Amino acid sequence: MQIRHSTHPAQLPGLDTDGLRQHYLVDDLFAPGEVRTVYTHEDRIVLGGATPKPGEPLRLESASPLRSRYFLERRELAVVAVRGTGTVTADGTEHELGTRDCLYIGQGAQDVEFHASGEDTRFYLFSTPSHAPHPTAVARYDEVEVMNAGDQSTANAREIRKFVHADGIRSSQLVLGVTSLKPGSVWNTMPPHTHDRRTECYLYFDLPEDHRVIHLCGEPQNTRNIVVRNEEAVISPSWSVHSGAGTHAYTFVWAMGGENQAYDDMDQVAVTELR
Repeated sequence: MQIRHSTHPAQLPGLDTDGLRQHYLVDDLFAPGEVRTVYTHEDRIVLGGATPKPGEPLRLESASPLRSRYFLERRELAVVAVRGTGTVTADGTEHELGTRDCLYIGQGAQDVEFHASGEDTRFYLFSTPSHAPHPTAVARYDEVEVMNAGDQSTANAREIRKFVHADGIRSSQLVLGVTSLKPGSVWNTMPPHTHDRRTECYLYFDLPEDHRVIHLCGEPQNTRNIVVRNEEAVISPSWSVHSGAGTHAYTFVWAMGGENQAYDDMDQVAVTELR
């Protein structure tokens, strides 16, 4: 489990490209036969990647920074199959996940295992602290309500699916969904916003290997950018915008943890205010 410490907005101007990437980019979550995790002190979120091999399940273990008997002793977890299909077992109950499906596992589940259905299965993990148990539940990508946003004329036409939220799968504080850019669109979350009451993380996927996303971060009047590859994540502190444009259409998991679960609790930033 890697550790990432919180940062102050005043630190951002002093960071060069490598410094930005070391603080905010998570670029090595998926390794065959491993569960890899990153603990960020921004709202004490844990990002993870589980890449099981066929016939070789992986178990989600606790780690020293959590000081817990098992991973979900004081936490909740969302799992998204970002590549391939597979099964996640929670305390003996199997949950089959198709590509882009989401599984929520509530606080208190002691045994969590990941099983691959083929050679190319990857699960993205997003975990926040939890104050109460909530039922384990599955959200199917093809079954949840689709919210259309943006417009083709501004290259940001996209489909937003909310999985874990106040009116969907219930949780203590975790909020998660998937946004897919339509062909010909490249901008996500534009106009951008900040969340003063929670941290948001993006995991970009379905991006061809020879393409990139230019992710905007920083305060609205003092932005920086991070070049992101397929299946890499970006941690966005509450004071930072989180938006980007790709050289190709893509999909991303957006996930948050913080003070509330209101999807529309965001501080909008006009395009004309960006610098």
